Amino acid sequence: MEGRPVNGPAIAVFAGGTSAEREVSTGSGRACAVALARSFATRLFDVAADALPGGYDPARQVVFSTLHGTFGEDGGMQGLLDAAGGAYAGSGAASSALTMDKALTKEAVAARGVRVADGMVFDAGAAPSAAEVARRLGHRVVVKPNNQGSSVGLSVVGDMAGLETALGAVARGRWMVERRIEGRELSVGILGGSAMGIVEIRPASGVYDYASKYTKGMTEYLAPAPLDGPLSETIRAAAETAFAACGCRDYARVDFMLSEQGEPFLLEINTLPGMKETSLLPMSARCAGLDFTALVKEMVSPAVERFRSGIASRRP
Repeated sequence: MEGRPVNGPAIAVFAGGTSAEREVSTGSGRACAVALARSFATRLFDVAADALPGGYDPARQVVFSTLHGTFGEDGGMQGLLDAAGGAYAGSGAASSALTMDKALTKEAVAARGVRVADGMVFDAGAAPSAAEVARRLGHRVVVKPNNQGSSVGLSVVGDMAGLETALGAVARGRWMVERRIEGRELSVGILGGSAMGIVEIRPASGVYDYASKYTKGMTEYLAPAPLDGPLSETIRAAAETAFAACGCRDYARVDFMLSEQGEPFLLEINTLPGMKETSLLPMSARCAGLDFTALVKEMVSPAVERFRSGIASRRP
């Protein structure tokens, strides 16, 4: 893809990947490549293996990754880029690995005063019984993989029969079960460490699962969310605290449940969130006056500066 000629590096947009979220990533990558090409020479790479794609040149390209899920979002690709000496937008390898692990993320943000739901973490081969979960957390819980995005594998449970079914379906990997927070689901975009607008998510089914996220018409989005000023500032401050607590860089999306008592509970941090024009982070940015093209340019700009600083530091 040809972009506008500029003085500086070209942008390499990584999309696709090998995870269960490949289709989502491909859509994000295409949208971002089109937008970035308005300001930079841009090339879209289809990543089809857990490796740097052929044709990528760290000496002249800055990476803007839209890879989601395993390897793309968990620090694997970031580690390869670090080893290659490449500059890239978004969080580094350690922060990416941390935020991909929901249990570790909860520990990090809770230590900084951000509320999290009570929960249990377990390996598939050592799943707790439904009776044990109910004893500790009640039977209204959420069961989900500890390190997947896009609500892959999510089960929202309302009774003992549902709890037994959800736990019985756990086949492999590491999982989490949390006490369900009843209330409103919110999402906050972070850019340069600062919170943008708050988006409220209202799925018609009552559960923001994979189908609700990616089926047109199944979810209503309110941007900005109808919240009073003090509560909005509390949520924005919690998002910024969570971002900093996990060592995130450049941008992210932070998701919360707002309890019926008006208390925000962290759901997760997405360091490489969905990036179509209709995705949550762009919605949050529009609340702050940034259209999609301006947003992606701002997202990649710190990495462009790191690229230039790296060249300057190597000059004799």
